[in-house]
Amino acid sequence: MQESGRRIHQLNVSNLSKDFGNVEVLRNISFSFSAGASVAITGPSGSGKSTLLHIIGTIEEPTKGKVEINATDPFQLSEPELARYRNTVIGFVFQDHHLLPQFSVLENVLIPTLAFKQNHDVSALAHDLLKRVGLTHRISHRPAELSGGERQRVAIARALINRPSILLCDEPTGNLDAATAGNITDLLFEMHSIERNILIVVTHNLELASRFEKNLKLANGTCSVETAEDS
Repeated sequence: MQESGRRIHQLNVSNLSKDFGNVEVLRNISFSFSAGASVAITGPSGSGKSTLLHIIGTIEEPTKGKVEINATDPFQLSEPELARYRNTVIGFVFQDHHLLPQFSVLENVLIPTLAFKQNHDVSALAHDLLKRVGLTHRISHRPAELSGGERQRVAIARALINRPSILLCDEPTGNLDAATAGNITDLLFEMHSIERNILIVVTHNLELASRFEKNLKLANGTCSVETAEDS
C-alpha cells in the first residue's frame, strides 16, 4: 500500500455543544489531536459518545461550537462539497458492518469510490487492502458467506479505500466474541500504523481503550482527555 497522500495535521474541536430538544448531551467540549493519534472515546451509556463521533464525521451538526480539520470547518461547506469531503477525508467503521448483501467482498470495498473520480488505482488498492486484512481468498464471496469477523474486516478495508485522514469506529468489536474482537483490534492498529491517520474509536471496553494513546472520557456532557501515561 502506498503511503496516504492526504495528511491531516490537526483536528480541533472547540466549545462544542449538542442539544436534542431540551436535553444537552454535549457541553462545551474542546480537544485537539494531531496526525497519527489513536484515541478511545469512553463513558457510560447515554454520555454522547456516538453523538460526538457523528459530529466529527459530519453526520450530525453541533448545536454550538466548531469542528476544524486543517483550519477548514466542514459545516461551512455546501452540500456537494460536504458530501465529497465526507467521502474522501473520513472513513467509518460501525458496530454493524453495513455491507450490501447483494455484492461481493471486492464490490463492497469499492463502493465508496463510485461517487467521485479517484486519483489512484482503486482496484489495485482494494486488492491490496483485502490482502492486508487476510481476505484474498474471500474476494468473490458475499457477506452471508462470511463470519462476523470477516465481515468486519471487509468493513475496515472499505473504510480505508479512499485513504481517509480520519478513521472513525463506533463499537467496531461490539458484536464479536473476545478472540475475534482482539483480532479486529490488532488489525485496526496495524492499518493505523501504515496510514498514520487519526484513529478514533468509541468503546465500552476499558481493556481495549487502554491500548490507545489517548482516552477521551465523557461524563455528564463534558469530557477529559487522558494519555496512556496518565492511566
